[in-house]
Order: sequence, then C-alpha cells, then structure tokens
Amino acid sequence: MAVARLIRPLVRPFSEFFRREAAGGIVLMLSAVLALVLANTSWGPARYFPALWDEHLRIAFASVVLDKSLLHWIDDGLMTVFFLIVGLEIKREVMEGELSTVRHAVLPMAGALGGMLLPALLYYFFNRGTTTAGGWGIPMATDIAFSLAVLQVLGPRVPLGIKVFLTALAIVDDLGAVLVIAGFYTQELHLHFLYLALGTWAALLALNALGATSLFLYMPLGLLLWYFMLESGVHATLAGVLLAVAIPARINHERPVLLRLLEARLRFLDDEAHGADADPRTISEELEHLSDTISSPAQKLEQRLHSVVAFGIVPLFAFANTSLVIDSSVFGELFSPLGLGIMVGLVVGKPLGIGAMAWGVVRLGWATLPSGVTWQQLWGAGALGGIGFTMSLFITLLALGEHSATEPVAKLAILVASLISGLVGYGLLRTAASSAPEAAHHPAL
Repeated sequence: MAVARLIRPLVRPFSEFFRREAAGGIVLMLSAVLALVLANTSWGPARYFPALWDEHLRIAFASVVLDKSLLHWIDDGLMTVFFLIVGLEIKREVMEGELSTVRHAVLPMAGALGGMLLPALLYYFFNRGTTTAGGWGIPMATDIAFSLAVLQVLGPRVPLGIKVFLTALAIVDDLGAVLVIAGFYTQELHLHFLYLALGTWAALLALNALGATSLFLYMPLGLLLWYFMLESGVHATLAGVLLAVAIPARINHERPVLLRLLEARLRFLDDEAHGADADPRTISEELEHLSDTISSPAQKLEQRLHSVVAFGIVPLFAFANTSLVIDSSVFGELFSPLGLGIMVGLVVGKPLGIGAMAWGVVRLGWATLPSGVTWQQLWGAGALGGIGFTMSLFITLLALGEHSATEPVAKLAILVASLISGLVGYGLLRTAASSAPEAAHHPAL
C-alpha cells in the first residue's frame, strides 16, 4: 500500500540521519582542533585554558550534594545523554533497522566483532605486563559521527550500501563498548546504591509494560537512575542506555487506525497544496504534527535530542578532553607500548578485523555484500572504522584515569590514529570502482 510505504520516511529517513551525523562529525572535528590550538597557545587567556576544566561546580538539593569538576560534569553528566542516544539508536536498529533480521545483521555484526577483538588483542600484545595493559578497550570502538563525515565528503562516490553498513557496524561497536565499560571498567561497587538503581530501572520497565507513553513519566525516574548509578560505582553514563531500553518504541495507534489517519491527513495536505490560498507554513506544521502522531516515545526523544547531542554535547566533550598540551615529552612517548598499542590497534587492527570477518561470513555463504558494493569499498569502510575518537577518549578516561601521566600520550595516539584511518579510508573509497556486481558472488581477499 502506498500509505504504508510513507510511514518509514515520515518517521525517520536514513538520509536525514546520515546528514545529521556527518554534519555533527564536522563540528566535532572543528571542536577538537580548536581545543588543541587553545591548549598549545601561550597568548592571553588561552594559557589558562586546560586548567579551566578542573574548576568545580557544586549542586546541592536537600541532603544530596554533588561537587565535581567541570570535566566530571561533562564526562559523567552530559555524556549520559550521549549514551541515551546510543541506546535509542541500538534499540531502533534492532527493532526495525539493519539489525532487525539475521540476514541483514550478519555482515555488520561480524565486521564489528572482528573490529573489536583484533584491536584489543594487538593493544594487549604491545602492553602486556605493563601498567597500561588494562587499556585494551581504548582501540575497540568506531566514532560514527567522524566516519560518516568522511563519507559525506566523498558524496555520490560511495554507494548507499556502504553508508548503511558502516552505520550498523558503528552501532554494534557502541553496544560492545557499553558492555566493555559495564563489565571491565567499573570501579569500587556500592551495593546499596546499585540495588536502588536496579529498582528504579525496574520501575521504568514496569511503566513500559503498563503502557505508559508520556516522556514526563520517564525522565524524572531517569534522572534518579543516573544519580544512583553515579553513587554505585558503575559508570553513571550507563544509566542513559538503561533508560533507552525502558522507553517505549511502540506507536500509540494500531496499524489499521494509523493507516486511516495517514490517508485522511495526506488528503488534507493534498487539498491544501492545491488550494488557491495555500500556505506553506500550514503544510509544514501539519507534516510536523503528522510525524509526531505516528512516532513512538523513543523516536520522539531521539529526534529531539539528536541535534543537541551531535552539535552540543559531543563537541563539548571533545573540546574538553582534547585540551591537550603537546610537548616533546608527549611526542617522545607516542611510540611507547601505550601509543603503539592504540595506533596499531586502530589503524591496522580495525580494518583487518572488520574486513577479514566480513570476508569470512560472505565466503561461508552466511551473508552477501550490499548491492553495488566492492571489496575495496568495504575495506575502505573498515579503515574508517579506525576513527575511534569519542568512545576511545571516553574509555581512556576510565582505563587510565583523568590525570594520569599516560593520559596525554593515549589521547595523542587516538588523534594520530584517527587521522591516519580517516585518510586511508578516504583514499580507498575515493579510488574504488563505483560498482562490481560480481564481487558479491566471488569474494576474495
């Protein structure tokens, strides 16, 4: 039915998501560059710039007092909203996107698995027996915004199949990073607060089960969940993922009712568009109302927060965490076990792990290459997977500590590796043939 085909584009066009992520990646890059320039400039106020993030902000409510540095508020507070978006994206892809069927999910899931395991192993190979051995999670994740920004620069040279593959792969990567953070980078546990957090999450799940769809019911409990997680010792940002799981992804209308509603509103829009006094604002407002009507609470929240996260929170996180003073001592340690582990993991491990696992599942007949996609393009996408920026920086703070002597080296290695990966991926994709139909049927390394 024609109306049914209109539902998905009205709810969430992939092209719109791709453009927003790509534009967010460009803003993210500019934020990181500006932070590096300010941190390494001795002119005027800029000389005090890195110390800004150590200033404290105190919030008190009754007997609850939170006194943390600005960097902590960004990393433990604002980044929870980023993880909420990550959770909503994972949930959407599992329920209705590229991860909703085994046939579609095998290729990106296999690529993501190889792209997580091999970088971690390579990092550990360089760092085994050292004090930095616990940082093996640093080179595991892909920065979806940065990688899609590179694809945006390439424009029509890159087929849609590569864009969808890389997006799905990065989302599976994010899920892997969340599990790694929860399982391996949790510090001392305070069980009393952990039980309170789990109880709050159970209440959120109960709201979902009872059919509650108002976000005003979920958000206060989500804030409470964040506080309990913060005090429990489990990283507070995981509250964002747990909240995403609890928010309903169902639409309030049954399918027949929804289709009748769409048909009625589309007839109204058609009449408005052909009327003598057609007002574009009326049509625009009606489309917004229509989209809001047929969207689930999870979709509404993702749409409202996505731009805030992509153009505000993540660039601010990058701005604060790349306030890195680069001197000869940091450069001198770039080829230490820590630096080499990160750079080799991202630049070599990521594309090799992604490409080899993808080739394996295609060779075994478990998956096929997307239509019009060549193996060179897939290897190029694998190289872009080595852009680990946001999540790699985040795991660095957990694995090494925010003020450890090794943190600047790890951050510089992430920046260098992400730059190299972006250039290699760009080169491979730019020079790749636009299509090779036989590639999907005759895979070869």
